[in-house]
Amino acid sequence: MDGNRSAVDAAIGPATRLECGVCWSVYDPAQGDPVWQIPPGTPFAALPPHWTCPNCATEKSRFLVLDGD
Repeated sequence: MDGNRSAVDAAIGPATRLECGVCWSVYDPAQGDPVWQIPPGTPFAALPPHWTCPNCATEKSRFLVLDGD
């Protein structure tokens, strides 16, 4: 599974939006995350390791790339 995750991580660009696989909340780098005090312009790959979904506390590994991004 680590090999697959690396491929997914490599496909995530700095403006790629991702969606929580549990609650469907969207992380948009252009908006950042005010709950975690993540400034706008922060790519998903640059989020701190302890960051979780601000809506349901799901780990980063459960986020999915939104189609069309």
